[in-house]
Amino acid sequence: MPSYGEATTLSGLLAMVQSLVIVYKWRHIIVWKKLHIILTAFIITSYFSVKCISTLDEKTLKHILGITLILVSLYFLFFKERISISPHATNQLGLGSLSGVMGGLFAMQGPPAVLYFLSVADKKEEYLVLTQMYFLIGNVVMSAFRMGEGYMTKAVLWAWCVALVGVFIGQIIGRMVFNKMSVTVLRKTSYAYMAVSGCIALLS
Repeated sequence: MPSYGEATTLSGLLAMVQSLVIVYKWRHIIVWKKLHIILTAFIITSYFSVKCISTLDEKTLKHILGITLILVSLYFLFFKERISISPHATNQLGLGSLSGVMGGLFAMQGPPAVLYFLSVADKKEEYLVLTQMYFLIGNVVMSAFRMGEGYMTKAVLWAWCVALVGVFIGQIIGRMVFNKMSVTVLRKTSYAYMAVSGCIALLS
């Protein structure tokens, strides 16, 4: 993409489409009271984070992204099962704020939110739809913020239309691979890839 801001905008738009499909399927089991506080904190901090992109050097942002990717991959590989977060308001505000910063700067709001939703969901279907509704609303809001900052360009919209084809093809291939690989191997492969991507961003 022509700029870092446009790249995060494209990433958010693609993620928004994926979340919409899942939310539509499981919309009848959404528990809205489990979303209010963390989503509000996310929206506020993501607004200021999106505004910060224009003031930061793109090379610095890439390095921060690289470090973030490496840390997130290490967390998922080694520490995810050892961490448990209680769902009280203070944790929601803290995790929502951290998620907003990561989402605004890197379009990577997932890890902090996942910790919270794992704690409050009563079953896996509820966890799935809560996280995806969070991502859907978050990406819609951040797309509006990015549009206000001038990042929703023709290049982004054209790339989005083209990349959607890749997203749908990737979903089909992903299901085929998923049926042939164990979940553990698939997850570890994804986390390792994330770490490698972080190293590349850090060194570029």
